[in-house]
Amino acid sequence: MKLNDKVAIITGGGSGLGRQSSQLFASEGARVAVVDIDPERAAGTVKLVQEQGGTAIDIVADVSDKAQVVAAVARTVEEFGKLDIMFANAGVVSRGGVPSVAGGEQVAFEDLTEDDWHHVLGVNLSGVVYSAQAAVPAMKENGGGVILATSSAASLAAYHSIALYSATKAGVNGLVRGLSLDLGKHGIRVNAIAPTHGMSPNFLAPAGTPVVGQSYEEVAGPWNPAVSPIPLKLNRPPSLLDNARAALFLVSDDSAYVSGVTLPTTDGGTLARVGMWFEEDLNPESGS
Repeated sequence: MKLNDKVAIITGGGSGLGRQSSQLFASEGARVAVVDIDPERAAGTVKLVQEQGGTAIDIVADVSDKAQVVAAVARTVEEFGKLDIMFANAGVVSRGGVPSVAGGEQVAFEDLTEDDWHHVLGVNLSGVVYSAQAAVPAMKENGGGVILATSSAASLAAYHSIALYSATKAGVNGLVRGLSLDLGKHGIRVNAIAPTHGMSPNFLAPAGTPVVGQSYEEVAGPWNPAVSPIPLKLNRPPSLLDNARAALFLVSDDSAYVSGVTLPTTDGGTLARVGMWFEEDLNPESGS
């Protein structure tokens, strides 16, 4: 098993990629601390892990509060004796983000409030900083460890209506590069994944919405790769598990010499496109 005898914290572990990763990491031998702001969701993930024969505990914490993150790490070390992996996965979209998907209202950039900014900044970037800071002392005790953050394709390409979110995720990428230099001497690797597809509808749904254990593409109905905007054409839609498997790679010894990297996952060539659409055959008379 890839994570045998490892101890992992997964923030935002109550739903979506965090829940899927908790189950996958546990199936690979890790003992998992599921951290989430929603106690019912965290407990639900722990139940799923235990039903599959794994070991997990639930911890309620708001990652935008440093003291709560430090307490979550302390509880994990108290319960399992060490910490090998910090997966700083918790994230929120900025208010009014992707309204056509979320069914919410459109909010102009200039109408976003200071509270809106502090909220998305606190969870998406400060939360990763606090998670890394809290993890480092325990990892030094181990002689090393892995910090993984969830960034986003929105840190690499523009998306409508989520400039604040994009800014925080771009900050994650910069943080990962900087920490890979600062922490490498302690045997600590630092990376991020940047999902493009295969993410949970819960991310855009109101708090308290039942957890959907599938990706946007899976819940959209019958899969037709011919009409998918993803350049790579496969006979199934991208899933949460596709992203979780990339996370597993980056926290396991399979990536022992990978650090300072933001890996676009479930991209399928989407980020390779230019900003304009062209006809496939630009010059029909050329015969090319």
